[in-house]
Amino acid sequence: MNGGHELVEQVYAAKTDPDAADSLIRQYMGFLRAETAKYLHRAPIEGQDEELSIVLLAFYEAILGYEKNRGAFLAYASRGIRNRLIDYYRKEKKHANVTSLHEPVQEEDSETLKIDHLEHPENEIEKNHHRSAAREEIQEFEKQLLEFGISFSDVADNCPRQDRTLQACRRVLTAARENTSLLDDLLRTKKLPIAALSEISGTDKKTIERHRKYLVAVLLAFTNGYEIIRGHLYHL
Repeated sequence: MNGGHELVEQVYAAKTDPDAADSLIRQYMGFLRAETAKYLHRAPIEGQDEELSIVLLAFYEAILGYEKNRGAFLAYASRGIRNRLIDYYRKEKKHANVTSLHEPVQEEDSETLKIDHLEHPENEIEKNHHRSAAREEIQEFEKQLLEFGISFSDVADNCPRQDRTLQACRRVLTAARENTSLLDDLLRTKKLPIAALSEISGTDKKTIERHRKYLVAVLLAFTNGYEIIRGHLYHL
């Protein structure tokens, strides 16, 4: 495997060069087969398993949609692959349900059982996939936080406790997200642009500094491809 910087260069070249894209896909076929095997629980068979074709398409879509501020490319691609396969199984389940209105489901129909099994809300396999994806995303997020000298415990200790302070932090976050150059500065310098954020949001510099670690953590979650973490933040 190439280093992270070289891989990013390859991805950007593959965005506009089909030959470069084909070369990158061939280079990472081992990764793509491993991603497919997570869902099949066995090695995929080319020309037989539709999942492998879906994974290849998802990887190419990841190449086209990737930007440097979305975190490590392979982690970004892995999340796109997961989402594509989940959509595929959902569609297959719908078709299976329609068919079952006309035909009895046989116990030996392993494909139908597999789809039902993956889609059932209490299904252990699907829950394991989600747990694994969440764990990988959290580990990557923790690694990036450490680049800013921040740990998860720092973020927890640094959260605003009062509603007035929370509203002030929200103004800062909104200002940052509406001014992408500030986000670029954050990723480039590994420092929160406090003066600029204070001026744009109308928030006191001391308040921003006091909750700097919390603000950095939330902004990182929204400037990179952390879909699971971001979903939790939206819910909260």
